[in-house]
Amino acid sequence: MRKLYSLFFHSKRGQATTEVVLLFPLFVIFIVFIIKIFGLLVLSQKMEIAGYYAARRFQLQSHETDYYHRTWDRRFLIKDIQKKVENYLGFDNPGIKKFLSLRKIKVDINTSGTWTKVVITAQTKPPRIRFLCNYNKDQVCDRDQRCLKGYAFLCETGGQVQVNKYVGHNERPAPYMRPEGKS
Repeated sequence: MRKLYSLFFHSKRGQATTEVVLLFPLFVIFIVFIIKIFGLLVLSQKMEIAGYYAARRFQLQSHETDYYHRTWDRRFLIKDIQKKVENYLGFDNPGIKKFLSLRKIKVDINTSGTWTKVVITAQTKPPRIRFLCNYNKDQVCDRDQRCLKGYAFLCETGGQVQVNKYVGHNERPAPYMRPEGKS
């Protein structure tokens, strides 16, 4: 028991406090970047799922007649799809909205002759890490285009994540009708 006590509670030489104090801010910066990158990965995966949902739902519930396409599809269906996509991505939850840095979302559905293109675009807020954004971007980046783009994402504008999905026309099979008129 005495050996165990002396092993844990007697003073020994340890890590220098200066090194720990100097490395702690770097550790915090590293953790913040990891969390923001993870948030962008989660956002891109959620947008892929939301894009599939929006495209498939529009394919199955839209109309091929011009009257219903201009009225019900445009007035109700597209607005309802956008509302469901916003809820799925986390616009109704302040914690998720802050974690994913969401600013706004736009759902565009464009129909053409054979394909329907569904484009979901999410605008994100800049993370604005205070101790990185205090410096002048011209001094930090020295006219490097990739650095300027990264600085703009981190401190000024944020980013944009876009998902494109293509679906065909609504081709639900009609029930088979026998020639006698009985199904």
